[in-house]
Amino acid sequence: MKNAVTAFGITKSFDSTQALYPTDFAVEKGEIFGFIGADGAGKTTLFKILATLLRMDAGKATICDLDVERDFLKIRRIIGYMAGRFSLYGDLSVEENLKFFARVFDSTLEENFALIKDIYVLLEPFKKRKAADLSGGMKQKLALCCALIHKPQVLFLDEPTTGVDPVSRKEFWENLKHVANEGITTVVSTPYMDEAMQCDRVALIQDGKILQINKPQQIIADFPLALISLQTTANRNQLIRLLRQYPAAQSVFSFGEAIHVTCDFAAKENLINSIKQISGFDITIMEKAEAGIEDCFLYYMQRAYGSNN
Repeated sequence: MKNAVTAFGITKSFDSTQALYPTDFAVEKGEIFGFIGADGAGKTTLFKILATLLRMDAGKATICDLDVERDFLKIRRIIGYMAGRFSLYGDLSVEENLKFFARVFDSTLEENFALIKDIYVLLEPFKKRKAADLSGGMKQKLALCCALIHKPQVLFLDEPTTGVDPVSRKEFWENLKHVANEGITTVVSTPYMDEAMQCDRVALIQDGKILQINKPQQIIADFPLALISLQTTANRNQLIRLLRQYPAAQSVFSFGEAIHVTCDFAAKENLINSIKQISGFDITIMEKAEAGIEDCFLYYMQRAYGSNN
């Protein structure tokens, strides 16, 4: 399958800060490709380069076989871009924003209405309301509609679900599946690890470096360590510090109400027995704990930076 987006050795720095180290990846046509990483990982810098809003220091990137730097004007006609911050016209209504962006791309609201219909039906009751007065979830839906109104070949969404409620996040990903069914390639970034499972493939990114690229299910399947999940009603931080002193424990991290400890499979049983014998803590060990995408992210980060905390 032909690639819609390619990147070879992209780098970018701001003064003495290296935002992106040599970055290589390819996105297939029609897939949902996610960049998963925390704030400051380099996601926004990368997206601005691909959307022709920022020049790279070195490297090469193409969008639908068009060079990002040489053919930037052509690329801007065939992509949709949704910035991390709400960037539409707050003093225009929902309807006025949509019509404006359609005109910018020599289109009309009616021409591609079928593409945004499922999203617009939720916006329609507020079509006369100013964009600035919408809720976070509705602003997100309007921004997606404006990015899609000209039916782009590639859609770039920079942390589109940050700051919105769980229901709106779920609806948003359902909308993206509909967009993908229309043949539009979607490149999305998110700090939420659970959203990785909504993507066809993901790139785990940290401090401007891609740690791993694969299908999220395959990344989890390739997790090479045994996982022990436990809970305690005692001082969690004190227990974490204690567990990190165990030579067999390769990593110890807090996961919500649980603590995840990784080790070699051969060492798992002995380590569990050692944990059970710790005095002064009420410890419950979860049965059949399985690694998730966040465990995998921390594993690759630890491998790259050599730290278990």
